[in-house]
Amino acid sequence: MHPMLNTAIKAARRGAAVISRASFDLDLLKVTKKQHNDFVTEVDQAAEAAIIDVLKNAYPDHAILAEESGASANLHDDNENVWIIDPLDGTTNFIHGFPQYCVSIALQHRGQITQAVVYDPTRNDLFTATKGSGAYLNDKRIRVGKRDKIADALIGTGFPFRETEGPVMDEYIKMFRVMTQNCAGLRRPGSAALDLAYLAAGRLDGFFEKGLKPWDIAAGSLLISESGGIIGDFTGESDYLYKGDVLAGSPKVFAQMVSLLSPYATK
Repeated sequence: MHPMLNTAIKAARRGAAVISRASFDLDLLKVTKKQHNDFVTEVDQAAEAAIIDVLKNAYPDHAILAEESGASANLHDDNENVWIIDPLDGTTNFIHGFPQYCVSIALQHRGQITQAVVYDPTRNDLFTATKGSGAYLNDKRIRVGKRDKIADALIGTGFPFRETEGPVMDEYIKMFRVMTQNCAGLRRPGSAALDLAYLAAGRLDGFFEKGLKPWDIAAGSLLISESGGIIGDFTGESDYLYKGDVLAGSPKVFAQMVSLLSPYATK
């Protein structure tokens, strides 16, 4: 196993330990509202601090891009290595005791995601990938599903929880209608990073969402590509990590999703 992946796993487990301890006392959590339906807890912040501590101790010169603390001061100093971190993807689920959330950590080296960890502490599911070496769930090799028709596919998604009315929501309703009419089932579990990991493991056949952040996508994107899947934007292009519009699937399902959803690509 790559030493940087080992460090990422250690960091993910350290962050997850903070989350798991807090899950026993949800009534005591201090919850802050960033904006409508967008929450942050002291657990998000403590888990992120624990993760960064592990990474910085191992690689003090590496840059950080994290959901809660943002970018480190050296992010734009021609730094070759950037750790992209979501300490608790699925915060709303977490504060409700709904067991669908995870820690997501990725390493971006010279613009390419090269290491990935998505860890689900509620199920002890550890998804890992190193570029060129395959994707794994608890040390067992994983592959995307073999379904080749979208009519048979189970598709994951998310919806714009910050904008519950207006043109953005109207567009999503149209996309939901299109996908519901064409696939076997549509699921919205509430953690994009975990949805992408599930796709890599064959638990979902496809995924789409708009308006995501790099920390939602980075680790899952490598899991998908290393498990034989394809990830891109709504037109199938590779400009998705910072654009935030993500469409992914097994190769044949991906192509059919692009055909259906490309009219909704961000202009």
